[in-house]
Amino acid sequence: MKKLIISAMALTLIAFNSVQSEPVLTTATEITSVQEKVAVKPEDLPEAIKTTLSGDTYAGWQVTSAFLVTKEDNSQFYELSLKKGEETSTLNLDKDGKKVE
Repeated sequence: MKKLIISAMALTLIAFNSVQSEPVLTTATEITSVQEKVAVKPEDLPEAIKTTLSGDTYAGWQVTSAFLVTKEDNSQFYELSLKKGEETSTLNLDKDGKKVE
């Protein structure tokens, strides 16, 4: 009886080891997006953007940094870092002063 129990335990251990040792294949996909950022002085922003920022929606917010971002498809938008007191925010606007997502 002892031999039967020991044999059953040995077979169980071998079965567990063979299941655990099977390799798992995974595939990784890397997505890259190329964007070019060029620093722009806040005073050099287009008039349409200055008009949008001077409206009621952005009253009290100051532009701390601005970048002209060109995406792979050659579309462009302005990435603006804004600050109001201790609050900070990032805003993307096109050359016409319209919000870009």
